[in-house]
Formats: sequence, structure tokens, C-alpha cells
Amino acid sequence: MPLIHRDYSVSDDIQIIIFQDRIEVRSPGRLPGFVTVHNFLDVRYSRNSKIVRTLAKYKDAPNKDLGEGLNTAFEKMKEWKLKSPTLREDGNYVVVTIPHTPLATPEELVLEFLETHPEIRNRQAREITGIRSENQMKEVFYRLKVKNLIELIPERKGNAAAWRLVKPSISPDVDS
Repeated sequence: MPLIHRDYSVSDDIQIIIFQDRIEVRSPGRLPGFVTVHNFLDVRYSRNSKIVRTLAKYKDAPNKDLGEGLNTAFEKMKEWKLKSPTLREDGNYVVVTIPHTPLATPEELVLEFLETHPEIRNRQAREITGIRSENQMKEVFYRLKVKNLIELIPERKGNAAAWRLVKPSISPDVDS
């Protein structure tokens, strides 16, 4: 992460700017050595090896391995079904942009979940979609219900309410 591996020869602060749809981390200095915006996930370069070694000695070290920070961020974004961070050089800064942009719509994420699970509850759906409001999540469920893709499980009421995929109707073969 730029906070550990920043260029301390540049007398400036790290800036963390929070926008509604992304977070930007602006770290003073350029990418070190042979690291580029195209290979930064594949190569390892320690600008501040003493800092890296010292921090690695802590019981709960923020850095388990050289170059681990951005790889961890990319893995988590993928796990959370969000678009990957981007990295660019902007003058004498390295800028990491962490978008809060889903790879799929909430409806797609709910249907994907139901492909491998028998039901989904509001809390689970909010966790996988990133929606915070119970009512906004209900709106997603209702949009899927109107399209006849999911249904409320009749015996599940109140806090136990859950949704499931609509079973395709089987029409009897009619021999004429």
C-alpha cells in the first residue's frame, strides 16, 4: 500500500480522497525501479526495505509479504464483486483509485446467488450487493418478482422472510 511504501524523499502528505463512487489514494513520488502501471501486480520492488522488514516483525503485521497490499486489494474487490482498483502516475504522485462500482446489477447478483443457494434473505442480499437499506433491497426483490424470476417463500414471514427462484412450470404433453 502506498502508505507503507511511499517515497519519503518527497516532502508531501499522502492524500486519501473519498468520493461517493470511489476512493483515491494519492501517494507522493513515482513508481519505484522497474515497476510500471502495467506490471505492478506481477513484480516486487521494495523502495523502503527497512520499513518493510520492521513492520513484518509485528504480530499482526500490515504487510505479510512484499507487494502484498495491492494484490490483496484486487482480490477483495473481486470477492466483493466490485470493479478492480486502477493505478496511474499523475505528475509526481502515484494514484490508486478504488471504485465502488459493482460488476453486476443487484438483480444479477441475487439471481447468481440463488443459482447455488435454495433461498436468500434480505440481510444476505444486502451483503452481496452492497445495498445498505432493507427497503432498497426489498425493491430489488419486488422487481425480480414482477419479472416472475423469484417468489417469496410463503411459510417464511417477518424477520425470517426469504426469497427463492420461481420453479419453471411444467406443461403436460398433449398428444393430439
